[in-house]
Amino acid sequence: MQPNEDDPKQNLENEYIIDNKELNIYEALTPVVILMGLLAYNIFFVEGQEWFGTYTNQIILLLGGAVAAVVGLLNKTSFTVMLNEVWDNLRSVFVPIMILFLVGALAGTWLVSGVIPAMVYYGLKVLSPEIFLPASVIIAALISIATGSSWTTSATVGIALVGIGTALGINPGMIAGAVISGAYFGDKMSPLSDTTNLAPAMAGTDLFTHIRYMALTTVPTIAITLIFFGIISASIEPTGDADISNLLNSIDNTFYISPWLFAVPVAVIILILLKTKPLTALASGVLLAAVFAFIFQSEVLKGLSESPLSAIFNSVLTDTSIATDNAKLNDLFSSGGMKGMLWTIFLIICAMVFGGVMDGIGALSRITKALLALASTIFGLFASTVISCLGLNLIASDQYLAIVIPGKMFKNAYQDRGLAPENLSRTLEDSGTVTSVLIPWNTCGAYQSGVLGVSVADYFVYAMFNWLSPITTLVFAAFAIKIKYLIKK
Repeated sequence: MQPNEDDPKQNLENEYIIDNKELNIYEALTPVVILMGLLAYNIFFVEGQEWFGTYTNQIILLLGGAVAAVVGLLNKTSFTVMLNEVWDNLRSVFVPIMILFLVGALAGTWLVSGVIPAMVYYGLKVLSPEIFLPASVIIAALISIATGSSWTTSATVGIALVGIGTALGINPGMIAGAVISGAYFGDKMSPLSDTTNLAPAMAGTDLFTHIRYMALTTVPTIAITLIFFGIISASIEPTGDADISNLLNSIDNTFYISPWLFAVPVAVIILILLKTKPLTALASGVLLAAVFAFIFQSEVLKGLSESPLSAIFNSVLTDTSIATDNAKLNDLFSSGGMKGMLWTIFLIICAMVFGGVMDGIGALSRITKALLALASTIFGLFASTVISCLGLNLIASDQYLAIVIPGKMFKNAYQDRGLAPENLSRTLEDSGTVTSVLIPWNTCGAYQSGVLGVSVADYFVYAMFNWLSPITTLVFAAFAIKIKYLIKK
């Protein structure tokens, strides 16, 4: 799902899950209840960001981690064990953090080089409001299938689609929801995706059996999603030709627009298809865009700084805004560079601290086992798996752990009920992989929100594929649709 320099199948398949017999379910849930209470108080009563300032959510996650540490110490867990788990969690997100910094640099250099303005310019000519949202789902899905990465899809075509749709007057939350829906569909169905390889490895089946079986729930879900966005698009009032003409003229007057500018994103996508490491591919995109800025946008660079080189460095590191004669475009043509990614990066770090302490004290294992004990029927087994995956996305803030821990805990239970392992692998993906993006402090939710510039709260309802996927898998389980059993001789 997220680009990773290492093979998650090798790294996580043998991960040790800490079990603490001293800890009961109520103690395990105490940090979670306090965390959710503080977050809810912040959202509903303190208007999100005013309680502890800009980094309110980050501080709340650290407070939750402190509560979990106290619970652990009271239940004979050493502080060293907790610190080791926190350190392991932080190491696991080092590459994603570096990718976030590069995505910030990419957004800045793609702006000053004219890549993003060119995408918006040609997109406005091709994509009308009547087809924009379903077209965004399809475009994002195709790129994600090809690259195996929803993160890369958002960082390339996702940014462009949000820009185009915003210029057309479409709600950014709708656009982000469409992009994320398509990106996660493609990611799930791509054999190049790390989570698509990880889920069958944890369940005990092979990759292509997993993909074929997963298509049974995934294809109907994406079909409903496309119908949903088609209906929304049909209700959007088209922007007038004169207004689009003004937008095109403003872009043309500010930037040098040429199809040659598309060489930059195409080069990045080719590098990813050739299985180049994500850090290398994105860094190449930054450097190539910087060269294109010198070649094509000399006037833009002069307007930003006396030194073109200084303008490039500023676009990489800090805020950059390019003014046009159209107010609609001014907010669009601005970027925070690497600096703009700091809030998201701090959120991920704090979430990893909380998740690491919870894992270290054995709370994750205790909660998952409690859910497993409630699974008295086959539907109950599927439902417990879904709830476990959702819960771990909330608590551990990492989609990999939301696949690994339930995969290990529930594997034998599926076998004991005579269920083929692909039932488990499909459920892990339908509920663990795709819902990670719906949680603001999860690594995926923080990334997508930071890259697309749209809060999770704004795109949550419109990311229909993501929240509908676990519902679809539960409906299939409830009505025993395509449930595969082991054949006994």
